[in-house]
Amino acid sequence: MSLVIRPAVAGDEGVVFGFIKDLARYEKLEHEVVADEADITRDLFGDNPRVFCEIAEWDGAPAGFALWFYTYSTFQGRHGIWLEDLFVDSALRGKGIGKALLQHLAQRCVAEGLGRLEWWVLDWNRPSIDFYLRQGGVMQDEWTKVRVDGEALARLGQP
Repeated sequence: MSLVIRPAVAGDEGVVFGFIKDLARYEKLEHEVVADEADITRDLFGDNPRVFCEIAEWDGAPAGFALWFYTYSTFQGRHGIWLEDLFVDSALRGKGIGKALLQHLAQRCVAEGLGRLEWWVLDWNRPSIDFYLRQGGVMQDEWTKVRVDGEALARLGQP
């Protein structure tokens, strides 16, 4: 059995979008997916990509993905990586694929002199929380996520 992690390339939009839908199903958030393959094509493979994706392949077949982008910490004075999505096909969990994707991003952080690797995890997702803790993750319970979207975003953005 072999594991390869590679950057997503044009032509992978169907694979990436399939993993996004699988993740949304797993998280019981399928109703929130409004993106489509065209959005993935534009944002990952357009002229000025600001989001990136790694594909994990197990024996040559897509097994999981990590979708990420750069952040910046004013306190550290360094960029970091925000891991937006990490997903491994349920049939292939337990083979080290998720850990390998995290290690790949951590190696990028170290190689590029980045200050941190961060992500969210749903508070009910105990298997993922336990996995992240085993990888050295630290829960940041003192922070509360804030979001403005939809009509509220439109109102806030009015001059």
